[in-house]
Amino acid sequence: MHNVDIELVEMTLDVMKYAINRITNKSPELGRPKTAEELKLSVGDTITENGIGGEKAFNLFKDVLMKATVPIDHPRHLAFVPASPTRSAIMFDLVTSASSIHGAYWMEGAGGIFAENEAMEWLVSLTGLPKGAFGVFTSGGTAANLSAMVTAREFWRSKDERHIGKKALMITSIGAHSSLKAMARVIDADVLLIPSEEELTGQQLQKTIDNLTTNQRERLFAVVATGGTTNAGIIDDLSGIAEVCKKENVWFHVDAAYGGGALAAPSVRHLFNGIEQADSITIDPHKWLFSPYDCGAIIYKNPDLAKKAHKQEGSYLEIFKDEGARGFNPADYQIQLTRRVRGLPLWFSLAMHGTDKYSWAVECGIKLAKQAGEMIDTKDHVELVRQPSLSCVLFRRKGWGPDDYRNWTYKNHKEGLALVTPTKFKKGNDFETVARFCFINPDTTKDDIQLILDTMK
Repeated sequence: MHNVDIELVEMTLDVMKYAINRITNKSPELGRPKTAEELKLSVGDTITENGIGGEKAFNLFKDVLMKATVPIDHPRHLAFVPASPTRSAIMFDLVTSASSIHGAYWMEGAGGIFAENEAMEWLVSLTGLPKGAFGVFTSGGTAANLSAMVTAREFWRSKDERHIGKKALMITSIGAHSSLKAMARVIDADVLLIPSEEELTGQQLQKTIDNLTTNQRERLFAVVATGGTTNAGIIDDLSGIAEVCKKENVWFHVDAAYGGGALAAPSVRHLFNGIEQADSITIDPHKWLFSPYDCGAIIYKNPDLAKKAHKQEGSYLEIFKDEGARGFNPADYQIQLTRRVRGLPLWFSLAMHGTDKYSWAVECGIKLAKQAGEMIDTKDHVELVRQPSLSCVLFRRKGWGPDDYRNWTYKNHKEGLALVTPTKFKKGNDFETVARFCFINPDTTKDDIQLILDTMK
């Protein structure tokens, strides 16, 4: 065996040993942030003419670089929307990468795409959308929302030639995810924000539409409701909004990137009533359905509309029109042509554990949020800002201002205790800085919550 082959085998064994240790460790070290200058001083030059060797590069990653990161599945990582991929999904992500499957077209990736579609069928079933609805896995919620809005705009333009070349307008609330505004800039659309961080109602939407100018109403092509806001877990009035969108003949999109996982939880499923009337839905399995990054999903009531908007043409793509290449082509339904089969880890984990286990795991996050709310209610130094919603808890430390929250966050992070960050929530006409928990990981315990709350005394 050549020396290069021996080195590759040894490196593979080192990688597998690392992966096994990482997958079986339920409480990984919470990395401490370092500056780029500090990291450069520790690792030196890694990209050189002759290379530094696999063993040295891997050791630098394990011993230096990894320790300057925050594992998304740490039990006390409760900031932003963390994640907690199942061990089986992490393991199969290795298999997915090693298998080198191009997931754009059935001709190249039929087996992998078939497995993805099995997982997608389950996702679609959670939404209650009518027969014929289907979707495709994307890199995340931003790509999913963007794909949906491109589809919606192109459908709007197809209905009236006067819409061609006209700058479109969409409506959402200030509680919607920040990516929606960024996505609107990409497609050069205007966004009208309804000033409601609490539940957006059908009545509020109708009032907003009634107050549009003639020019704005002519440009309105979509309404985006949120199925679980990232900031507070708030679910908009999906049924009421659906009725308004139907009456006004406007595309109804639901961004459930974070909250969509709760569709699998019987205790809160009724809160999403109306989602089955959506024209498109975003769900991120890498958030609350225990998949590794990156795995989002966009689901359409009428996938043919997405295909009309996204299908790419090119002489080298003509082969995919042949009978022998026919099948489901994910590239036809979202903005990306090149794509890995990012739904495979979800498929394997679902196949291994079953959907009941997924429902249990989502319910754990909801239960933890309720427990945290009850614990906060019993303490004198903290109080709830609002009742917990889904797995989000907003609370304040009495007497604290923005600098206090910021210093508390950095202190806990630097000490390797926890990553819990502040946020802002609208209070009257102003925004108040508050603390926030978001529970995803079933391995998080009441003791973890207690430990974090005690650091605020």
